[in-house]
Amino acid sequence: MSQRIDPDNVSFTTISSASSPELLKMARINKQTELYGIFSTMPIQKWDHIVNDMHDAIMSRAVVLCEEELIQEGFGSPPAPYAFITFGSAGRGEQTLWSDQDNGLIIGDGNVSEQEMTLYFERFGQKLSNVLEGVGYPLCPGNVMISNPLWRKSVRDWEKQLLYWSSLRGWEQVRYLMIAADIRHISGDQGLSSAIRRSITTIMAQNGDPDNDLCAAVLRNTVRHKAAINVLGQVITEQSGEHAGDFDVKYGLYIPLVNAIRYLALHYGIQSSSTWERISQLDQLEAVPVRWLDSCRKAFDTAVRLRSLVPEAEVNGFLTGTHYLSQSMIKQKEIKFELREALGTVRQMYRTLQRQHRYAERNWL
Repeated sequence: MSQRIDPDNVSFTTISSASSPELLKMARINKQTELYGIFSTMPIQKWDHIVNDMHDAIMSRAVVLCEEELIQEGFGSPPAPYAFITFGSAGRGEQTLWSDQDNGLIIGDGNVSEQEMTLYFERFGQKLSNVLEGVGYPLCPGNVMISNPLWRKSVRDWEKQLLYWSSLRGWEQVRYLMIAADIRHISGDQGLSSAIRRSITTIMAQNGDPDNDLCAAVLRNTVRHKAAINVLGQVITEQSGEHAGDFDVKYGLYIPLVNAIRYLALHYGIQSSSTWERISQLDQLEAVPVRWLDSCRKAFDTAVRLRSLVPEAEVNGFLTGTHYLSQSMIKQKEIKFELREALGTVRQMYRTLQRQHRYAERNWL
């Protein structure tokens, strides 16, 4: 049994000093188990920050080990500066203990040919993705990974890609823009990450103008996921399959909250990727009624906590879990009350956004 850790003095030394992927894997397994053991002992936001500090430490160390392996294999050091970045829940600093990969790479200028640069970072991307998979990060089902050239580009090509997505404004292209909007720097040249963040901010500045179709496209994508609660205030659960009767925390509660707050943050020019920080900055701007934001903050706390309350399992030493709350948990009085209250908040948010969407659609016809 692992020794109980002090939540105010969590150390990641064994992670940052791991000298091989295998040792990094063992360090992650041990730390993951320790953190799961203190889940119920502290506020969810504090616990979540510690969990994501662990993920940052693991990913940063994986980058170093990847570089070292390529040198040992005869490919040399990186031919250009780069920035390893994350998206999705990792980009927002909201990963569970068992999140998968959502990452990319920004490549700076180098002194070698374009072909040499491409070959090196193609190897780098594939190797790093493999290392991360080996230390407990499953491959992204949507292929938002450093091994995919779509998410591994030079600064210039990233800027072209972002402009291309914003110009088409179809559902898929706007989805990619929303993924990119959650960019967060993990390792490497911070300046490269900052440059892409500025490009995204410049593009999304249009989002502050209610009379353009980019705003309509972003809003259309945002209202796609709705709260899983019906008109009678009953929680909507899965109707069939292996999770029949269970509740999908991720897509029924968490994602609708993330999307709505992201839309408001982009609308008001907020650059933070964290949902908690976005809510706080919206509060500081007095852009949204305080009472409304307080309800959003409480609902988001509930969503993040429930994501880590799902039944867990152990696979190859790693803790893992689905994003479904079991029927038995939903029936617990406290959880049922919190879930219905949070879903009620999301429903109210989406009613407001849907009215805004209908108004915008009429204006753009």
